[in-house]
Amino acid sequence: MSMEKVIRTICFFTKEPNLEIENRLSYLEKTLKDKGFTIQTKRICSPQNSFLELQDLVQDKSILLSIGSLNFQQAKEKVDEFIKAQSVAFNLDLTSEDITDEHSQILFKIIKESPASTFSFTYTFNNSVSSPYFPSAVFEKEGFAIGLQPTDLAKGCKSIDEWLNNLRKCWLEINSIFEKETDFLGMDSSIAPLFKGDSSLISFIKKLFPSFNESILTDAYLKITKFIKNENSKSVGLCGLMFPCLEDFELADEYEKGNFSVERNIFLSLHSGLGIDTYPIGIDEDIRKVTNILKTVQGLSNKYKKPLSVRFVSDGKSKIGEKTDFKNQYLKDIVLRKL
Repeated sequence: MSMEKVIRTICFFTKEPNLEIENRLSYLEKTLKDKGFTIQTKRICSPQNSFLELQDLVQDKSILLSIGSLNFQQAKEKVDEFIKAQSVAFNLDLTSEDITDEHSQILFKIIKESPASTFSFTYTFNNSVSSPYFPSAVFEKEGFAIGLQPTDLAKGCKSIDEWLNNLRKCWLEINSIFEKETDFLGMDSSIAPLFKGDSSLISFIKKLFPSFNESILTDAYLKITKFIKNENSKSVGLCGLMFPCLEDFELADEYEKGNFSVERNIFLSLHSGLGIDTYPIGIDEDIRKVTNILKTVQGLSNKYKKPLSVRFVSDGKSKIGEKTDFKNQYLKDIVLRKL
C-alpha cells in the first residue's frame, strides 16, 4: 500500500523576503510534488519590524507569514498592528517574565478586537528556533525547514512501530531529495494532527486502545516522542507531539466529553508534547485563570528546560457553556467548558 505523504508546510526563514525567496519556495514545492508528496502550505518567517511591512514584501498571498518571536514590551507596542494585519503570526516569549494579568491581557485584547487572530498567536517558553510550524516559528538563520503531517502515514498501520517505520522512510526520502541543497535546515519531526480519520492522532490511538482515556497512563506517547527526537537525523525545531485541541477533531470530541482538561493537556505535554494548542476559551473566562496557567507552564518549561507554548482560541462571542462558531475550517466547533 502506498504511503500518504503529506507535508504540512515548507517554511523559508529569511531576513529579506523577496521574489527570489518566493520562487525558491515554488521550486521546493514542485520538487516534492514530483516525488509524490502533497503540500498543504508554504510559509515565510521573517524578523521584520512591522507586520504590515512583511505583508507588503510578499507578493504571493497564498504564502503564510510570521514575524517570529517578540518580547513583552514589543508585543504591547505592536499588538494593534498585529490585529490590523490579521493574517501575520507571532509568538510572545515569556520564558523569563514575571507573569501578571498584564501578560494575559494581550490575549483578551486580541479576543475582543480580532478573535480570528487568536489562531495566529501563542505564548512561548524556551522556544526552539527554525520550527516551520506557526505561530511558534522563530528565525535563527537563512534557509528552509520542512514540517510533515505525519499522522497520515499511519493509514493502514496496526501498531505504533509500523507507523514510526513509515515515518523514518519518509524522513530518509526527504533528506535524500534535499541533501545537496545548502539552505536545507532540516525537518521538524513534530507530530501535527488535523481533522479526523487518517490525519487525526486520536483516531489512530483509538484503534490501538479501547479508548483515549485508556491510552493516557501508558507509555504510547513517550514511545512516539522518543522516536521522533532520536531517529530524525536532520532534525530542527520542536520535534514533539502536538495535541491541538480543536484541530484534531477527534481530540475536540474528547474535550467535549470532559476527557481533555487543561490539566490532562499539561500532563501529556510535560512528558511528550509541546504545550496547550488551539485550546478553546470563553469570552467570560477569568483572566486570573489564564495568568495562573501561563505561570504554571512557564515554571514547568523552565524546570525541565523544555519548549512549551500556550495558544488559546476564541470566536469572540461565545461564553462558557455555549457552542462556538469559529468560521475556521481548521477549528472544530464545540460547547465551551470552563478552564
